[in-house]
Amino acid sequence: MRRIWVPQVIASVMLLWALNPDNPYGYYILLRWICCGIFAYLAFQAFAQEKQGWIWVLGITAVIYNPIFRVNLDRELWSIINVVTIGIAIASIFALKLKVDSSNAEVEAGPARKSTEK
Repeated sequence: MRRIWVPQVIASVMLLWALNPDNPYGYYILLRWICCGIFAYLAFQAFAQEKQGWIWVLGITAVIYNPIFRVNLDRELWSIINVVTIGIAIASIFALKLKVDSSNAEVEAGPARKSTEK
């Protein structure tokens, strides 16, 4: 099993950059689209791995960053949410894993499998 880490790193870097108060408004719109997509994807991965708590945490995070039905908060509160979201993204790196495709699993389990077939 491999860890999922690229989406979380992208989200974390973007959220860290969002703490800069001089960003244009368009950056925050892009941030909403990217974060919503990433956290919805991660919630789906948590669902596939049957990690009930992570489904809720990542799903709610995706809803908070939803670009269609926006949550309107002031800058200070968004800064706190962004920092908490970075923590969620980093923690999910260690909680979620991708399944290795069956061809690689057979190669890794090859000798053990052959010994049981004899």
